[in-house]
Amino acid sequence: MTISGAWRRTARGAGLLAADGTVAASIFAEMSALAVRTGAVNLGQGFPDEDGPAVVLEAARQAISDGVNQYPPGRGQPVLLEAIARHQQRFYDLPVDPGSEILVTAGATEALAATILALIEPGDEVVTFEPFYDAYGGLIGLGGGIHRTVPLRAPDFQPDLDALRAVVTDRTRLIIVNDPHNPTGTVFPRHTLELIVELAHRHDALIVTDEVYEHLTFGAPHIPIATLPGAWERTITISSGGKTFSLTGWKVGWLSAPAAIVTAILAVKQFLTYVNAAPFQPAIAVGLDLPDSYFAHLASGMMHKRDVLAAGLRAAGFAISVPQGSYFIVADATPLGFSDGAELCRQLPALVGVVAVPITAFCSPAHRAEYAPLLRFAYCKKEALLDQASSQLAALSRPWARE
Repeated sequence: MTISGAWRRTARGAGLLAADGTVAASIFAEMSALAVRTGAVNLGQGFPDEDGPAVVLEAARQAISDGVNQYPPGRGQPVLLEAIARHQQRFYDLPVDPGSEILVTAGATEALAATILALIEPGDEVVTFEPFYDAYGGLIGLGGGIHRTVPLRAPDFQPDLDALRAVVTDRTRLIIVNDPHNPTGTVFPRHTLELIVELAHRHDALIVTDEVYEHLTFGAPHIPIATLPGAWERTITISSGGKTFSLTGWKVGWLSAPAAIVTAILAVKQFLTYVNAAPFQPAIAVGLDLPDSYFAHLASGMMHKRDVLAAGLRAAGFAISVPQGSYFIVADATPLGFSDGAELCRQLPALVGVVAVPITAFCSPAHRAEYAPLLRFAYCKKEALLDQASSQLAALSRPWARE
């Protein structure tokens, strides 16, 4: 059996194939396997080690007992569609029609996949910020698109607006905005978002926003691009319940957009998973209707965890960029004498019993050198585990630990 040259070129360009044609191993899989093998504290993968709200878990159990176990409607269960619409109105004063302008997906990743595959043609350019969530590059490649990036540079990881203006052209079909941003934790200010809308209008591009960390910002407000003047009609807003309710394994995501765009994306989505997570959909609906106090406590609790790990990383000798949102903190290993973050990540379990991932895993090959000394640590863990990791990382500040 042979694989077409076109597919092979696309997959290799997307980072899905190694040079010898075998499936490329993900750095995330490699680091997680290393954590299991060594017993190290895993601060590499971004998933919580505590379950979400009891009321949401109970709603899922009740749905299973009530027989909500077969295929749900293709757009999603009405109870969840209506809850998403209420959420958008409640938090952002954004009216969305639940029957035509929302689509439930198998996590935000499927929403991204269906959107990109539905809206680009081979040769279209897609702009993202770099570093970028690794799925973006793969999905753009699978759709035959050309990936263009705008760098986010330490220490604040905000884009150079002139660079953004230069990258977005009449060849641009999509501008993908991950805000709050993974892996850097940056939150884009209003003037940056307004420029994105301006450029989208000027070049007739669509905007895709990945907002899965929307409720995890620390002092900096989250501004959905769709709420800005002139943005709604060309914006696809994507989010999910995984990060907001610490239920990443449920894979319940959604998107909202003008009805015609949602219909175009549904035409692709129906051939991906078709539908998913029948008993979890009404449970996530319960979560979205939780009181404001839940969402405030979620953010304040995560900010505290951020600060615990930030202090530990500083004590270990890293230079850090304090994130304004998300699950992650970026640490620069240069002060410790390390210039290769990927190699340090492979050594950390033996050195101090902690796992991280290199920022180069989120970069295109052409730009990895610029980000080589940077590591991403996840702080979405129990405080006791973060204290343990901080204590172990402190050994890096002692020269003998690296001999």
